[in-house]
Amino acid sequence: MQLVLATHNQGKLAEMRAILEPAVAGLELVAYDGPEPIENGTTFLENALIKARAAHAHTGLPAIADDSGVCVDILGGSPGIFTAIWAGGRDNAENRGLLLKQLVDIPDENRGAAFVCTIALVTADSEVSFTGNWPGVIAREERGEHGHGYDPIFVPDGFGLTAAELEPEIKNAYSHRAQALGQLISFLNVGL
Repeated sequence: MQLVLATHNQGKLAEMRAILEPAVAGLELVAYDGPEPIENGTTFLENALIKARAAHAHTGLPAIADDSGVCVDILGGSPGIFTAIWAGGRDNAENRGLLLKQLVDIPDENRGAAFVCTIALVTADSEVSFTGNWPGVIAREERGEHGHGYDPIFVPDGFGLTAAELEPEIKNAYSHRAQALGQLISFLNVGL
């Protein structure tokens, strides 16, 4: 079965392939080559649905899309849906730098945050969604070489390391995306 992933982000495609393809017999996760829709939703779910609907309409294949971000407690859940453009563009280093600057005077006990991921699956017959939440804190400085986005400044609960310091296999077992994908895998293994 082919399933199109509605993203142009090759890192995300590789990460999701590594989790999904071994877990669902006969699944081939294919890249999306269509136009990028305008993500004008107000929630992770709305944005995931916008992307999955566009990929399904463009390819005719069942499509998945995720919308994810880091939600910082003391910032009222921001950056949230604006995670990728927090510093005004799509530069991960600038986004992380701005967030660290905004939290510079915040004590460690008030730096709670969570990575949240919502995955939408759109088929010809239905739309379903799955959400994962990975709680942790925002570190005081960047650490680690793995991962992408905010991974170098996010320390998940239960780990003394940032998500970027974790081996990819560990991150792929515990992350917000892994949680949402686990729900999707269970759904796909029952059958579309």
